Amino acid sequence: MSASQTSPLVSSEVETRPDKGLSTALEANGVRADFPGLFTANGKPWHYLDTAASSQKPQKVIDAMSRALGADYATVHRGVYGRSAQMTLGYEAARRRVADFIGADSEDEVVFVRGATEGINLVAQSWGMANLREGDRIVLSMLEHHSNIVPWQMIAERTGAVIDVCPLTEDGRIDLGALEDILTPRTKIVSLAHVSNVLGSVLDARAAADLAHSVGAKLLLDGCQSAPRMALDMTALGCDFYVFSGHKLYGPTGIGVLWGRKDLLEDMPPWQGGGAMIEKVEFARSTYAPPPQRFEAGTPMITEAIALHAAIDYVAEQGPDRLFAHEAALAKTLHAQFGQAVRAGGKRGNRLFRHRRGSPARSRHHIGRRRRRDPGWTSLRAAPDGASGRTRHRAGQFRPLFRR
Repeated sequence: MSASQTSPLVSSEVETRPDKGLSTALEANGVRADFPGLFTANGKPWHYLDTAASSQKPQKVIDAMSRALGADYATVHRGVYGRSAQMTLGYEAARRRVADFIGADSEDEVVFVRGATEGINLVAQSWGMANLREGDRIVLSMLEHHSNIVPWQMIAERTGAVIDVCPLTEDGRIDLGALEDILTPRTKIVSLAHVSNVLGSVLDARAAADLAHSVGAKLLLDGCQSAPRMALDMTALGCDFYVFSGHKLYGPTGIGVLWGRKDLLEDMPPWQGGGAMIEKVEFARSTYAPPPQRFEAGTPMITEAIALHAAIDYVAEQGPDRLFAHEAALAKTLHAQFGQAVRAGGKRGNRLFRHRRGSPARSRHHIGRRRRRDPGWTSLRAAPDGASGRTRHRAGQFRPLFRR
């Protein structure tokens, strides 16, 4: 970690562990011992399989947040005393650490938000309200989380924009061929999951970016599942916005990151008003600070940012590629053993794994058949449905298939 990313409030430097082999068990390489939450009250190992929803926290992160809440605590950006100045240095060091971690050109492109959900809402409300007009098109995919659906529905209702939904391939990936067919010159933004939280499928982000940019559209990537387990480079990905949450990255809840290209952030109006995001305030009018402060109204997530810094250091110490490979090995083993259980159970056992009507797997194949019959089926018009105001699909009410 370079000196520019060193925090006065996060004591540990990154020391990359020697690679002992990707199949090494958690106990063998000492990783389990780093996580208090992976033990029961009587000290026995506890197995946690819900990391896609929220990760356990290593002791380094807990310690960093405890110090920030205790002996180190003070507000940032506005105090004229020593501890406040020190905490401000730590807070901004966390921003620089994030920028380095994701391969951003500048820390000024890193906006701290409460989580990925708030980051998507910020883009939808700020960039969306400034750039979307009636008849413009927003493209999502069938495997998006609600946080990457509902904000766009809300902005579509306000602007008259239309939502198009990209189907999946037979193996559960976003169908880039279908995406190319869906895109039109009226498409203004494409918002997709980088890695699916349900299926684990990985998007070819660069290809998606090239397709979006070919019609002049912007690409937002939901990186909640990719940030904890993949090496990131915003330039290489080619996206325009990228969001992720700290609590899925072995950090605390209540903090996330919105990365945006600097030129886009500079053109976006504030989403929320208050202290810290202003340049000058008069009763007649106010002027606003440049990004990222423009989008961080009020007292920020100070202690959470310090802990996020520690979490990123921990991931860097482990190596994102090793984390990804370890999870892939676990998934392969689990899939193989489920298959053995189905074969051993015979016809009756197979019922445990049979897809019910309306399940994601069944619906995915149904979607593919339907799209071949009717290429226009994916179009969604955001229009009030009576008093409920829900979006309607032209062949019935739109219902997201996947939940996180």
